[in-house]
Amino acid sequence: MLNPNDYPLLGKVHQPEDIKEFSTEELIALAAELRTYLVNSVAQTGGHLGASLGTVELTIALHHVFNTPHDRLVWDVGHQTYPHKILTGRRDRMHTMRKHGGLAGFPKRSESEYDTFGVGHSSTSISAALGMAIAAKLKGEDRKAIAVIGDGALTAGMAFEALNNAGDQKADLLVVLNDNDMSISPNVGALNKYLTRILSSRTYSGAREGGKKLLKHIPPVMEFAKRTEEHMKGMVVPATMFEELGFQYFGPVDGHDLPNLVKVLNNLLTIPGPLLLHAVTQKGKGYKFAEEDALALHAVTPFDPATGKKLSSSSKTGPTYTEVFGQWICDIAAIDDKVVGITPAMREGSGLVEFEQQYPDRYFDVGIAEQHSVTLAAGLACENMKPVVAIYSTFMQRAYDQIVHDVAVQNLNVLFAVDRAGLVGPDGPTHAGNYDYSYLRCLPNMAVMAPADENECRQMLYTGLQHNGPVAVRYPRGTGAGVKVEAEMTALPWGKADIVTKGSAVALLAFGSMVEPAKSIAKKIGATVVNMRFIAPLDEEMIKNIADSHESLVTIEENTVAGGAGSAINETLHRLDLGNRVLNIGLPNCYDEHGERNELLAQCQLDEAGIQQQIDQFLSSSRLEAVGEKLA
Repeated sequence: MLNPNDYPLLGKVHQPEDIKEFSTEELIALAAELRTYLVNSVAQTGGHLGASLGTVELTIALHHVFNTPHDRLVWDVGHQTYPHKILTGRRDRMHTMRKHGGLAGFPKRSESEYDTFGVGHSSTSISAALGMAIAAKLKGEDRKAIAVIGDGALTAGMAFEALNNAGDQKADLLVVLNDNDMSISPNVGALNKYLTRILSSRTYSGAREGGKKLLKHIPPVMEFAKRTEEHMKGMVVPATMFEELGFQYFGPVDGHDLPNLVKVLNNLLTIPGPLLLHAVTQKGKGYKFAEEDALALHAVTPFDPATGKKLSSSSKTGPTYTEVFGQWICDIAAIDDKVVGITPAMREGSGLVEFEQQYPDRYFDVGIAEQHSVTLAAGLACENMKPVVAIYSTFMQRAYDQIVHDVAVQNLNVLFAVDRAGLVGPDGPTHAGNYDYSYLRCLPNMAVMAPADENECRQMLYTGLQHNGPVAVRYPRGTGAGVKVEAEMTALPWGKADIVTKGSAVALLAFGSMVEPAKSIAKKIGATVVNMRFIAPLDEEMIKNIADSHESLVTIEENTVAGGAGSAINETLHRLDLGNRVLNIGLPNCYDEHGERNELLAQCQLDEAGIQQQIDQFLSSSRLEAVGEKLA
């Protein structure tokens, strides 16, 4: 993909040290080449484009000024790290981005020494970088720690916890606030550039520290000087909050002005203690189509770089589960004015765009604050509202204490629409929803359901909203079996499974997305298939009846086997003293790599062929055991 004639400077860059001696003009030219290369690369693979385009200059400046990887550079979330990957020895592997066996879509410690901390969820960078800064101090090592965090990630409480602790620790930590959407940001111009250079200069810093030493013996004057400095800076920069947390604030700076970024970062190299550099950037910078619609080109599938239009490769035949949810919440809100929708910064991903448009007063995007989203829902439920929390399975993990303490213990009527359950594909293990059966089914009062198809998803959401107590309906990414979605909403029999096909000897007890492959396998082996529907409460009567009429049971789920739905059935069989042979099929107890969802299902033996193979081996061994028992 790299043609040296098209990228004369980028072609010379194999590691960050290669840009250390670049002139200002060369750095600017490198940024232009890097941006073009980035667009052409992501156009082939898909991935996170908008955020990465916005950090091109910032990434170059950080690697030019700091001695990475000796100096620890920690990125938040990782959406913006494609330029970082290109500059740190992975340029020629960008065509493998997010593909099975290729580059991960996020920083990954095992992939490169320049990826100092693995990420995927937001708001972790300051905590991690602070830990590295404290470690350097304890070990007596001369190294810098830099956290790059976006303005959106600052909405999470964890980021403020880290800022508060960093200010108290007085550690040598630089936090770079990559601000591409903050309303507090004033226009970036010559005055702000000048002020930041002054505030970060050795002259100002020396005078500031010298003044402190001189005035510390005259407390009233010291207090007056401090207040004067705060008020003067507060007139032109949004510094007060960060200063109160113990940081020296610098900015805002134009995050696309490379020469100025380099100068400011060089100045900050000499200043000890917690520092915060406020850099204003633009998502999609330098690519017309991304600038015009940064949201649409935030995360993309392969597209035509000349037009910005995605390439048609979809074989989609019906609505996605996300779309089914989005339509359902609009429909239910039309007939029930107590329904409210809550999302932790995932409006588009969770299917709430139309709901926000139709019911803006009942739509609440709380930002990247999963814990708050759950307890907000709990408060609404206390006042007899009907909150629906639309959340990804992987992000729901971040609010587990709130689910337990604030919702389940109080048995509140909160409906969780849990999207992206099971394997999600290219985003890899940080975004996979492999554990929600395990961490939800163990909670008293919590009901957990999984639909076998799109229509059942709609009916389960309706069923859950009618239930007295907390309910989670978990569904996978993408489309389902292609079943027609009925407009009428009908409550399903509570806690009851459904026999799909009747066979003999072997029963396949399938959950959610695994019902379809179970049906195909059952035709080949003459097995009974049960759509379990409920993980909690389990249909114990159905389990007993099936166990009494079948020799062998096979549980199939797109969740980790450890503590999952199959484990729940094992517990039930043990409690009822039923001695059937049981095979539990599900996700292995390991972290799956990234790749297409179908590839990962095959790797985990959760595609039809893999499930069939496991069942054949199980039945074969069962028959051998039976023969052995007879001979004995």
